[in-house]
Amino acid sequence: MMERVVLLCVGKLKERFYIDAAAEYTKRLSRFCKLEIIELPEERLPENPSPALIDAALLKEAEAVRKKLPPSSRLVALCVEGRLRSSEELAKMMAAWSCGAANHGLEKRLVFLIGGSFGLHESIKAEAWTMLSMSPMTFPHHLARVMLLEQIYRAYQINAGSRYHK
Repeated sequence: MMERVVLLCVGKLKERFYIDAAAEYTKRLSRFCKLEIIELPEERLPENPSPALIDAALLKEAEAVRKKLPPSSRLVALCVEGRLRSSEELAKMMAAWSCGAANHGLEKRLVFLIGGSFGLHESIKAEAWTMLSMSPMTFPHHLARVMLLEQIYRAYQINAGSRYHK
């Protein structure tokens, strides 16, 4: 049975170059897993929102995320507070998840969550199996999607023993 990986994203890709890059990694990943990308709308906020407005919007987004989480899923939340992992560490984490799912004979999904421009609500981060940080630097969440897809692909390549990861 092919592994199932879900990429849950708040916000849609709009720029062609991001769409093309994401499509390329989605195609490459099809050899290793069944990838499902779910896009949720980002809550609209005024130009200079108050912290209370931001928190309310993030809570609504978290509720939308919960509705889309497949049963028997492990949630990996991407956020600045998350743990920095090397590509090799991510590969090991994914291999451990894969073995655990196979050993239990259950169809489990690994769900990677990328929030919108204001991040993720604290409640959804608290529910995550693990939190992952791409970098202490700030990136547009659309670029983070492409970077994450590449790292998931790299993890599968590392686990397969290929020369992609040098």
